[in-house]
Amino acid sequence: MHRANPTHPRRPDRKQMSALTIIAFGRPAPQGSKRHVGKGVMIESSKAVKPWRDDVKAAAEHVIRGHPHWRPLDEPLAVSMVFTLPKPASAPKRRRTWPMRLPDLSKLIRSTEDALTDAGIWRDDARVVECAARKVYPGEDQSALTSPGVVIRVRPLTTDLETTPGRPHHDEPCLDRPIITIHLPDSAA
Repeated sequence: MHRANPTHPRRPDRKQMSALTIIAFGRPAPQGSKRHVGKGVMIESSKAVKPWRDDVKAAAEHVIRGHPHWRPLDEPLAVSMVFTLPKPASAPKRRRTWPMRLPDLSKLIRSTEDALTDAGIWRDDARVVECAARKVYPGEDQSALTSPGVVIRVRPLTTDLETTPGRPHHDEPCLDRPIITIHLPDSAA
């Protein structure tokens, strides 16, 4: 009979883990370019990225503290991120508006993924094989927070066929939007 070794932590059962949800408050900041300051030292161009990464890391660490035997995920992962950005004072108040200005969504994802790596959510952000993200303003989307921050959902992908052909295999609110394909006419060259 095999007995569990209490000194060796058991990895959480991934089949039982449907999704890990992390909510971080703070002003989302993009992971931009680095600049050279001399002697081979590179620093972030944006001073806002460190506080943002610290906010995300602290929120992630708080969540995994609830899992006493947590070990970084080391398998294919699907991630969704909904960034709630501060709405500019000049934006219309009575109709929906879109945060179609800076910061770039891809750079917000990069800074957030790096913070999740630092927190130990996954072994490396290369494990993310599926990612959906969007930027919203407070109160203008069902997934929006009431103040700036991000809602992150991480879930392991299984090797089982979870779908019928042509149907998405996830039910994440950020990932369930219909896909629209636009066919542009061929240019006459």
